Amino acid sequence: MERVIQEIRNREDELIALVSDLIRFETPAPPARNTEAIQAYIANYLKEMNFETEQWEVYPGDPNVVGCLRGTASDTYNSLILNGHVDVASIEEGENWKHAPFQPAVEGRTLFGRGAADMKGGLAACLFAMRILHDHQIRLGGDVILQSVIGEEVGEAGTKQCGERGYTADYAIVADTSHCEIHGQGGVITGWITVKSPITHHDGTRRQLIHAGGGMKGASAIEKMNKLLIALQELERHWAVTKSYPGFPPGTNTINPAVIEGGRHAAFIADECRLWITVHYYPDETSEQVAAEIESHLRKTAEADVWMRDNPPAFEWGGESMIVDRGEIFPSFSVDKEHAAFAMLQESHSKAFGEEAKVRMSETVTDGGWLAAYGIPTVCYGPGELKHAHAVDEQVNIDELVDYTVSLLQFILKWCQTEKQK
Repeated sequence: MERVIQEIRNREDELIALVSDLIRFETPAPPARNTEAIQAYIANYLKEMNFETEQWEVYPGDPNVVGCLRGTASDTYNSLILNGHVDVASIEEGENWKHAPFQPAVEGRTLFGRGAADMKGGLAACLFAMRILHDHQIRLGGDVILQSVIGEEVGEAGTKQCGERGYTADYAIVADTSHCEIHGQGGVITGWITVKSPITHHDGTRRQLIHAGGGMKGASAIEKMNKLLIALQELERHWAVTKSYPGFPPGTNTINPAVIEGGRHAAFIADECRLWITVHYYPDETSEQVAAEIESHLRKTAEADVWMRDNPPAFEWGGESMIVDRGEIFPSFSVDKEHAAFAMLQESHSKAFGEEAKVRMSETVTDGGWLAAYGIPTVCYGPGELKHAHAVDEQVNIDELVDYTVSLLQFILKWCQTEKQK
């Protein structure tokens, strides 16, 4: 078995070439709708290794690919999901890249390119680990399901659709950016808060709205939204004082006023204002609970305002696409250190890296929340550092990438050859 593991180090150039091939596919999201070619490449790669594959469009031009490699005794031995997304962060005009973002380059022990860290490096590691098993004609006892999904960068949760189609396993690894630490995560939900006037007023009437004797009852929706912003800040501070969760720094449960839109143009009193917020919450809460808390707090704020008590704010929560409906939700999950797979993963990591993996709750979110939401014990465990994800000159350390692939292969060999717990 050690000979098989050593093959990853012997064939390092093939692994780098595979990551490079994936980077060359231009799959930024936004704009998205550009993953057909890379998914065809991955589907063919899986078919060459005798995976049963399914492909379907989540959105036009953005298909999911799922491959299943059946074990010799699927009912007896543990199954595993390996999950990764093919979309990458967007490229903005004027960014000063050392190397063109979709032209991978190696300097020393670093591979550069958009997606190197987030997360084409991790996805390639999953594919290459399975390639090593295939080339050595090793049959596993349990099933391996590889999910190559779209939409993670813009909340389009291709992974959610995998759950809806019934894909499940005894354990799941999301190979997303974690610097080879083992991560859980809090949840995220976005919401729109809207303040709207039933009447539109000309800019010339402002004196009558705000000064004595004006005689007109009206208000600027922008100015009223400012009251709600202050109320959100107060609630955020209250949460930081009263809520906590093991593994998170205090105050990780934030309410970020991310985008504000309002008014028609300078000749009108603003009759509508919309605020887009991003809310981070802890694993012992639900998105419905935190949304209800925010709504309750802001409604009470509105009731104390002479105009908003008659024109209360409206709320819209979540969504399935930051592009289509401008909303998203990522469920939370915790790392179960008592699960049998966790000990095996730590053992595999220690053999590859010479030390145990750090275990913590991540400050960001991944599709792992959707796997957990469908009842699958899940961890995020992948190569690449968060500081390089989404960054100009995105990169991954080759030594880390190789060691991660070794660790992953060792875990697959152990977990999928272990009998299910009764």
